[in-house]
Amino acid sequence: MYGEVMHARGHQVPRGDLVAIATDFSVWDTCILYQARWSVECTFESLKVRSFDLERTGITRPNRLERLCSLMILARLSCLRGSVWLHAQVPIRVKAHGRAAMSLMRYGAERLCHALRWNQPKLPALIRLPSTPFHAPGAA
Repeated sequence: MYGEVMHARGHQVPRGDLVAIATDFSVWDTCILYQARWSVECTFESLKVRSFDLERTGITRPNRLERLCSLMILARLSCLRGSVWLHAQVPIRVKAHGRAAMSLMRYGAERLCHALRWNQPKLPALIRLPSTPFHAPGAA
């Protein structure tokens, strides 16, 4: 492309979407870099569009935006960590079509907000959760 050697990589994700990438990195480096980038893209998509609506704040000063993003990432971590813990106790309901009634993020956010609002007995445990590590995959 434009006189440069490019590597093309195509991959079908489990959801069925096709991902095509053209890059000057090696195929292996591309896979590793894209996995890291994809998690960052999904996080910012959540912050901007889905749950936190970052763009509506109107904040443009870099130091304030950095502080706000940091707080939003901590809130996202709290919601996700809490939802994984809560899902192990009370699983998210599966609808008739086979999909979950709500996402893990939404489940954690609703439960955390509810616990904060009504000072439920699970509140201290939910507050401590973000500082506890996730279990290794397959571990109890």
